[in-house]
Amino acid sequence: MHEPDIHDLSDDADYAAASKQGSSSMSRTDSSKRSSSSDPEDAEIVYLKDNVTIHPTQYATERISGRLKLIKQGSSLFMTWIPYKGQSSNARLSERDKNLYTIRAIPFSDIQSIRRHTPTIGWQYVIVVLSSGLAYPPLYFYSGGVREFLATIKQHVLIARSSEDANVFLVNNFQDPLQRTLSSLELPRSLAKGSPSSSFKGTPSDERLDKGTLEDNQLSNNIQQNNRQRQKNHDPARDISIQVLEKFSLVTRFARETTSQLFRESLVDGHGPAEKRRNNWASKDHQRQEIASNDVDDDVPKRVPVASDPLEFEKLSLVWGQPRQHPLGLEEWSTFLDSEGRVGDPNALKKRIFYGGVEHNLRKEVWGFLLGYYSYDSTYAERQYVVSVKKSEYETIKNQWQSISPEQAKRFTKFRERRGLIEKDVVRTDRSLSFYDGDDNPNVRLMHDILLTYSFYNFDLGYCQGMSDLLSPILFIMKDESEAFWCFVSLLERLGPNFNRDQNGMHSQLFALSKLVELLDAPLHNYFKQNDCLNYFFCFRWILIQFKREFEYEKTLRLWEVLWTHYPTEHLHLYVCIAILKRHRVKIMGEQMDFDTLLKFINELSGQIDLDPVLRDAEALCVCAGENGAASIPPGTPPSLPLQDGSIYQQQDDEVL
Repeated sequence: MHEPDIHDLSDDADYAAASKQGSSSMSRTDSSKRSSSSDPEDAEIVYLKDNVTIHPTQYATERISGRLKLIKQGSSLFMTWIPYKGQSSNARLSERDKNLYTIRAIPFSDIQSIRRHTPTIGWQYVIVVLSSGLAYPPLYFYSGGVREFLATIKQHVLIARSSEDANVFLVNNFQDPLQRTLSSLELPRSLAKGSPSSSFKGTPSDERLDKGTLEDNQLSNNIQQNNRQRQKNHDPARDISIQVLEKFSLVTRFARETTSQLFRESLVDGHGPAEKRRNNWASKDHQRQEIASNDVDDDVPKRVPVASDPLEFEKLSLVWGQPRQHPLGLEEWSTFLDSEGRVGDPNALKKRIFYGGVEHNLRKEVWGFLLGYYSYDSTYAERQYVVSVKKSEYETIKNQWQSISPEQAKRFTKFRERRGLIEKDVVRTDRSLSFYDGDDNPNVRLMHDILLTYSFYNFDLGYCQGMSDLLSPILFIMKDESEAFWCFVSLLERLGPNFNRDQNGMHSQLFALSKLVELLDAPLHNYFKQNDCLNYFFCFRWILIQFKREFEYEKTLRLWEVLWTHYPTEHLHLYVCIAILKRHRVKIMGEQMDFDTLLKFINELSGQIDLDPVLRDAEALCVCAGENGAASIPPGTPPSLPLQDGSIYQQQDDEVL
C-alpha cells in the first residue's frame, strides 16, 4: 500500500515562528536549568514551562497545575510533568490524587504521537500518546508555550507532522496509520482525503459497519432480533470520534490503526497465533484428506499454561460477595418512607437496591430518586410540585427549537446536523421492543424530541451517537416526556464525559481499569501488556453505554439501577469489567488471544453473561481492592455525582470550564 507523505515540521508556521523564540528562551534560562538539583548531573533541561495544568474534572477548583520539562540526557530526550505541592484549592484533591497524574521522565522513544488542540475559546493543550496505546490527560498551557514545546522537541527528536491531520505530530514514525485506516473505514473525505481506493472497499463488512460500538452481531438471547434493513450512512457533519464509535466493534485488524490517532491505540503489525499456524503447515505435497484433517485441528485453539489467579477468584466471591436478594417490592418500599413521603435512610435504600434491584412497577418512582429527579428528603406534595415546575421548564427549552422556522434552519448548520443525526439514530434504537416497534411509533418521536431538546439544553455537548441508547430505557420506564428528559439530564451529568470530543472521559476510565487490573490480577495485566492490549479498548463499548448491549433488556435495567446506587463505589462498572474478564481469563490467556481475537471474543459475549454472579464478583473485587483500588482511580473519573446529594436542582458554585 502506498504510504502517505509525511510533512516535516520545517514547513509549519508555528514551528518557524517559534524556533528563534524557543532558542532564545532556552538560552536565557540555560544556566539555571543546568543547576537544577532535582535532575541528574549529566542532564540538561532544554525546555521548562510553569502553569501547565491538568483538568481532572470540569470544575475549575479541581485543576492541577505543575511544571513541564524536557530533559536531554546523552542522546535521549525525556519529558516530565510534576504537580505543584499544596496549591490546590479543593480539599478533595489530596497529594496522592495529584501523584496519579505525575509524569516521571518518560523517554520519547516510548511516545508515539503528540496531538495539539487549539480551541476557538480557551487554552491550547496537547495530548501525549504512548506507544502502548495509553494517553496522558491533556496538558493545558495557560501561559502559552505550545509552539516552543514542539520546536524544542524538533531540535532533539525526529518529529513530523501527519499529512492527514495537521495537529498530529508523529514521533520517530514515518508511517501514518491514520490516513490508511480512515480511508478503509470510509470516513468523511475531508478527514480521509487522498485515498481513492482501499483494499477493504466493497467487502461485505462495509455493508454492516453502520453502528459499530453501539451495535452487536446479535442482541440478547431473550429479545427478538430486529431484522429491519439498516442503510449505510456517511454524514460529513459527524464528529470524527463518533464515526469511529459507529464502526468500532465490527472492525478487527484495522481498528487499531484508527484508534492509534483517535483513541490513542498503537499499530501492531502481524497475525494472530492461529493465522500463523495455518501458514506453516500447508504444502503441495499434502493429500486432500490430510489437509482437511489439519484444517479441523487448526480451528481448535491451542492452549498454553496459564498463570494462576493471585486472588483465587473462585473463592473470593464466596468470602466477600454477598448473595443477591429478591427485588424491592411495594410493601417493603413503603417502609423506607415516612408519613409525608420522605426517604428516611437513603443509604439503607441504596444498599437494598444494590443487592436486589427494584420490581418493575416501582421503577418509575424509585428511578426518580436514584437519578436525582427527586430529592430524598422531598415529600409527596413537593414531588408533585417539582413535576409541574420541571414540565414547564422543559416546554420552554423545547420551544426553542420548535420555533425555528425553515428559513432560520437554512442558516443554522449545527441545528440541521444534530437534528439529522438524531433522526437517523432514533429509528434504529431498540426497535425490537414493542414499546418502540412499528411505523410512526409515538414513543420514537418522543425520543427524538427529548434528544433534540437536550442538544439545546446542553449546547456544548449537543448530541452524540450512543445517547439514544442511554435514553431508551429511561423513557421506557418513565413513560413521560418531561420526566424522562430530566432523568436523562441527570444521567448525563455523570456520563456526559463519555461523549466529550477529546474522549478524555473514556480515557480516564480505561486508565483506571488498567490500574485496577494490574492491582487485582497482575498476570492478566502483564498478558495484555505483552499482547498490545494494554489500552483496554476491547472494553470500550461496555463503558461507553454501560453494558447495554451485553445483557437482555430487563437485566440491563437491573444492572443500571444497581450502578446508580453508587454502592459500594460509584465506579462499580469498572469492577464489573474486571469480573467479566477474570471469568474468562483462562480462555483469553490460554488461547493466546491477540487484540483482534480478543475484541471479537468480547463482542461475542453479548447475551452470554450471567448478571447476578458478575455483580457478586464485582462487589468482592471492590472489597478486596479497598483503599488501593480507590487510589487507582483518578478523581473526577466518570461517573461522578455533580453534587453531594445527587440533586440536579441546586446551583453549582464551582466555576465551570
